[in-house]
Amino acid sequence: MLQAAIAFFVLALVAMILGAGNIAGVSMEIGRTLLWVFLVLAVVSFIASLLTGRSKRLP
Repeated sequence: MLQAAIAFFVLALVAMILGAGNIAGVSMEIGRTLLWVFLVLAVVSFIASLLTGRSKRLP
């Protein structure tokens, strides 16, 4: 998901450089939304791992 957010940000930058304002704006909004979803899920996962006391480390 983080890779998709970064890809949309890069697409927005390229579109902005080439002068496609509408595509740049849409790509930036999609990237921003994916970044927020990633951050929320990361925080929820971190809190859940603290509450359960389980570690996901490989043996």
